[in-house]
Amino acid sequence: MGGMPLTDMPWWRWRSNVRSALHMLSDPAFQQETWLAGHPGYGDVTDAVYRLVEDTWLDNWSADKYLGTIFRDAQEAQLVDAAVLNVLRIMHEVGADAPVAAYMEHPAWPDAVRAAREAHVRLATADGEDPDTPPCSLEVLALMTGAPGAPA
Repeated sequence: MGGMPLTDMPWWRWRSNVRSALHMLSDPAFQQETWLAGHPGYGDVTDAVYRLVEDTWLDNWSADKYLGTIFRDAQEAQLVDAAVLNVLRIMHEVGADAPVAAYMEHPAWPDAVRAAREAHVRLATADGEDPDTPPCSLEVLALMTGAPGAPA
């Protein structure tokens, strides 16, 4: 997300958070090398899910509600909805405070990763970015979005 924020979207900060979450949830190598290894600076699965749904309430309603504000078109919204449902289903089964390994060992995790990847690729491509770049840290995300608590 080096090119973010993309201020052409009215709620680009929310889009940035959704994209960051989808990016991390869609990258098995990142999950192994960062989350499972316990490297700091990137949060964990629960943090990614929180960024995915915290401001958007995508755990309560469809991404269609945000067409033209967070999501560019119906295909983006549909792919995000699928990713959210897959990840939330697992979260409800293993628990929000479960260790990363519990998510990754869940039989539906590969489907959740695949759904997140489809959404991530669509959003990154629409924003003119390479979907295969590594996810940025939460500190970098905070700097890009001007989030409170971002280093000065």
